[in-house]
Amino acid sequence: MKISKPLVVFDLETTGTWIEKDKIVEIGMIKCLPDGSKKDYVKRVNPGMPIPSSVSKVTGITNEDVKNAPPFKSIAAEILFFIDKYDLAGFGIERFDLPILEREMVEAGLKFERGDRVVYDAQKIYHIHEKRTLVAAYQFYCNKDLVKAHSAMGDVEATIEILDDQVRRYGTEKEGIESLKELDYTRSTEYFDKERKFRWWNGELYPVFGKFARRHSIKEIAQKEPSYLEWILNQDFTKDVKLMVKGALEGKFPEPSAKSDIGIG
Repeated sequence: MKISKPLVVFDLETTGTWIEKDKIVEIGMIKCLPDGSKKDYVKRVNPGMPIPSSVSKVTGITNEDVKNAPPFKSIAAEILFFIDKYDLAGFGIERFDLPILEREMVEAGLKFERGDRVVYDAQKIYHIHEKRTLVAAYQFYCNKDLVKAHSAMGDVEATIEILDDQVRRYGTEKEGIESLKELDYTRSTEYFDKERKFRWWNGELYPVFGKFARRHSIKEIAQKEPSYLEWILNQDFTKDVKLMVKGALEGKFPEPSAKSDIGIG
């Protein structure tokens, strides 16, 4: 890869995907220099909070792995020194890694400025240039051209073939399509309700709307301003939400399921 000035490619592993709250547990960086040489930087970080088991399954990083690691604040300055004013690159960094890094720097009492640096986001480039249509999926999974695209039955038949190949790739033949049930859809378990108004983080439930959004948990709101919860009871929220809020007003607080212990995202 030809470059005319230094480029730092980086990636973060975190306790979850809530940009405003989750913490870095590992940072990896490679500084690519115009002469073709490279410099590496990788550090585990103690996030100061439990790493959800669902996150550990994805990253392979456990609470035990980071218990003796430094907190972010103690390595923030050396990270800034490594990055300097160089251009940045990564996969999905514009929407996730950069905002988390910027927030962690602020919390460490430092300022990370993007300034005039260029950010090369490989995910963004990929999504711009590569199609994500049924036609593209059919070509990818089935290695065929979809000749009857945009006819109802043609699209249905292609989808069945795609699902069949996805079972083969990602699931198990024994369970069939049911083996695909857990693949995402895990992301939705970060939320308490179908409308995604309330979200789990670090074992507590937070609203993601209104004046307490992402700042105070339901438990804290019940203690500080129960009238806000009473307001919710009189608004157009789902039955599950209203039952949860009623319980909170009575001092009974919801607990996350085994699948919803991941951070917000």
